[in-house]
Amino acid sequence: MKKIDTMITAFRDGFQSVYGARVYTNDYLPAIEATRAAGLTHFEAGGGARFQAPVFYCNENPFEAMDAFRRAAGPAANLQTLARGVNVVALDSQSSDIVRLHAVLFKRHGMTTIRNFDALNDVDNLVDSGQFIHDAGLRHEICISMMALPPGCTGAHDADFYERTMRVILDAGIPYDSVCFKDASGTSTPATIFDTIQRARRRFPAGTRIVFHTHDTAGTGIACYLAALHGGADQVDLSMAPVSGGTCQPDVISLWHALRGSEFDLDLNIDKIIEAESVLKECMKDYFMPPEAKAVEPLIPFSPMPGGALTANTQMMRDNGILDRYPEVIKAMGEVVRRGGFGTSVTPVSQFYFQQAFNNVMFGPWKKIAKGYGKMVLGYFGRTPVPPDPDIVKQAAEQLKLEPTTRKVLAINDADPAKGEAACRALLKEAGINNPGDEAIFITASCGKKGIDFLLGKAVPNGVRKRVPTAAVPAAAAAGYTVSVNGRSYTVVINGDKAEVNGKPYDVSVVEGVSAATNGAEAVKPASTVGATLPVHAPMPGKVVRIPVKVGDPVDLNGVLLVLEAMKMELEVKSPSAGKVAAINVSAGDQVQAGQILISLTDVA
Repeated sequence: MKKIDTMITAFRDGFQSVYGARVYTNDYLPAIEATRAAGLTHFEAGGGARFQAPVFYCNENPFEAMDAFRRAAGPAANLQTLARGVNVVALDSQSSDIVRLHAVLFKRHGMTTIRNFDALNDVDNLVDSGQFIHDAGLRHEICISMMALPPGCTGAHDADFYERTMRVILDAGIPYDSVCFKDASGTSTPATIFDTIQRARRRFPAGTRIVFHTHDTAGTGIACYLAALHGGADQVDLSMAPVSGGTCQPDVISLWHALRGSEFDLDLNIDKIIEAESVLKECMKDYFMPPEAKAVEPLIPFSPMPGGALTANTQMMRDNGILDRYPEVIKAMGEVVRRGGFGTSVTPVSQFYFQQAFNNVMFGPWKKIAKGYGKMVLGYFGRTPVPPDPDIVKQAAEQLKLEPTTRKVLAINDADPAKGEAACRALLKEAGINNPGDEAIFITASCGKKGIDFLLGKAVPNGVRKRVPTAAVPAAAAAGYTVSVNGRSYTVVINGDKAEVNGKPYDVSVVEGVSAATNGAEAVKPASTVGATLPVHAPMPGKVVRIPVKVGDPVDLNGVLLVLEAMKMELEVKSPSAGKVAAINVSAGDQVQAGQILISLTDVA
């Protein structure tokens, strides 16, 4: 009987695949302790979206979260994180000094192993990043990214392609401790998985530890794991309810059951595992469970959307009131993959695919090239598995005003004065932080302005979909009010001594069950529209992130009036005419709907 090892992914990939990684650390620590008590010692403990999300949504320091994870898991646990090659834990790629700092800091904060992948399977992006991980004293799990191509596509993502990638890895001499085949979309066929892992067993030196990872989004997760085990895999990744199945990894109990009576054994105390799952369910009972997170989607192989991105994107569309457009976006994704060079649908490429499909639906096919997708087809993230469609490359170059490149990503970034430790120190000094530590520098590099706001104490929890106790206020107030002021609607949600107006926090006073915002009146009071002759409408739903103009400012034709954020993209709203700003009807942080009047102009040309 062959013992099969497992890594528990519930506390990283599970959270990302269900809650968009928006989970408060203290809420799940008891479940880590219960899982440790059940005898499990290998945990996915951070990285991926669980670095940016604590900063962006939870107002938490991700390094402190890693420290807390280590305390809960114990000193002997193998704590593993996920890195995206030279992107490390960001959507954009980084310079060499930041990639090196990533490994140093993750070692410092208690991590044991880093799984290191490149979404394009461009091995150049794994050479330096892998060496830095090894040099920091961490275990390096080098990773090959997998998916199935949409029907009718050929040229990559078959066993021959993966074996060519294996050869390049070995020829590059990258130090590694184990090899992982990672299918974030759950679309690879069992036959391809079996063939690939058999070839890996022959290609890599005897005794090499081989790991397989998939999601159950297409409903084939257990079949894929069985194929991997019969092919010769030593370890598979499994999750725990309620963050298992569907967009997540198969449940550890499900695979335990599937292996009963076979030649494989997970060697687990199943009763203690069941008990640990009950603790995790209790920990997560107040978090909103999107129905699509637990569903099997048979059409995913036609538009490969990874579980870790699917619910994050549907939740953003739900927030913007456009979830009804999701089927159109997923349908449009097939063409985006076909014409984009077959990068694996895993972060950040999966987000690029979705953003481009979203733009194709909202603005018309290829009318607006998403920045990430455009930079990918132009070569700024490395070599795609096959050349992208030349027409798409041409459109990306024209729209983004960038020339195609074949330079290595680190070489580009190391020559960019806007990247690296020195650039981060300058940004922090400008913000008033004069002696930043390594952690502050890395948070700035990975999280940008939002990271600096967090470091300055300006960030507030937002977007965490968790029920809050509301015993201190009437039921109607706890559920939320919708009010109208001068024709504009506001949603007011009150919880105890706190309130939100259109998603923004305000202090409140509660007197005999009647609550009122005490510091929100000015922020939500519409500006005067006297004399305005030209309204500027929101082209799509989104969140206002910046307003670079003020009432009375002159503006030129196509001058930037406001910046919206939607689907992790920023959209500049430009002036349709020269004129003067007469009224600004929104504030930074407001959620707006398509067609809503944002700004009004007067004295227009």
